[in-house]
Amino acid sequence: MEIRKIDDNLSVAPQIAVQDVAEIARLGFRTLVANRPDREEPGQPSMADIEAAAAEHGLKWVYLPVESGNITDADVDNFAPMIRDADKPVFAFCRSGTRCTVLWALSAARELDPREILTRAHRAGYDITGLIPRLQQQADQH
Repeated sequence: MEIRKIDDNLSVAPQIAVQDVAEIARLGFRTLVANRPDREEPGQPSMADIEAAAAEHGLKWVYLPVESGNITDADVDNFAPMIRDADKPVFAFCRSGTRCTVLWALSAARELDPREILTRAHRAGYDITGLIPRLQQQADQH
């Protein structure tokens, strides 16, 4: 399992396995967020199985699937209050961690300077410079 820390409240990761949930809980995460649609690709673990493991290990479960390469403003509108109100720290996953990072970045743009967002994403291993126009759009709208 590859964990990439965005900040003290959020870490992201590529697809996890059901057996990873115990380690996620042991590491102190309190909320587990899935941003990947169930059955997006053959062989990926069932979200129901991951949800059951989250409950077994005392993690709050949030299922907010988004389509790869097509994150809408509505997706950001759903993510922003969830991440703000979630029990922290939050562990979010998708296929590669990119969707989670993009959702965070676009929601964070409503409060943080875009340069800070780009820096945090880069430190976590994600190049989201292509999002600069959308980051500015989110900042301007909120």
